[in-house]
Amino acid sequence: MTLPTAQRIRLALENAIVDGRFAPGVRIDPDQVAADYGCSRTPVREALQALEASGLLIVQPKRGTFVAKLSVPQLMERFELMAEMEAFCARLACRRADPADLGRIDTALAACDDARADPDRYYAENTAFHQAIYRAAHNDFLQGETLRLQAILQPYRRRQLQAPGRVARSLDEHRRIADAIRTGDADEAARAMTDHVLVQGERFRDLVALVGRLDPQVGGVALR
Repeated sequence: MTLPTAQRIRLALENAIVDGRFAPGVRIDPDQVAADYGCSRTPVREALQALEASGLLIVQPKRGTFVAKLSVPQLMERFELMAEMEAFCARLACRRADPADLGRIDTALAACDDARADPDRYYAENTAFHQAIYRAAHNDFLQGETLRLQAILQPYRRRQLQAPGRVARSLDEHRRIADAIRTGDADEAARAMTDHVLVQGERFRDLVALVGRLDPQVGGVALR
């Protein structure tokens, strides 16, 4: 079944933002997007409105539509919330995960281990690991909200993995989380997930430096 044009455009833009191809602050040119898809402005406008509602795009009157670029205080607020939401997912997974869930978590962990030498590949497997835990919580509303916030933060989380030694530390943290879920230790799973997601210490300083380097680009960008 072919997706409606507006939905295809929304998914393509969302993937480009989450994958880091459209950096925070980049301007989205609706005319270019329409040209890429050979469509009118109507489905493009619908797609951009949906992405604005999700928090991935920001519309600035008389200036245009831009990929959301969060300030350090805004990022910290969202990372604090993300840490709590993911910790709750991990806690619920300790009680509700079935053998299939545990298998998906173990498979994702093994994929992270296999990708540890390549930060870009590790980023994709890291996302899958976290999403396996959201799914194992067996709370559809929580999963949906956590996925939405994950998408907003992905451009920043991805870049943090470029810091020296971060992938190795992240993998160790994944193992701690997975072990706690496997043994049903909800307190340890929640604590390990909070420590993994919350930005503090050196990671906070790296985040401040990252935001300072993400300057908006002038002009539009093509969708493909």
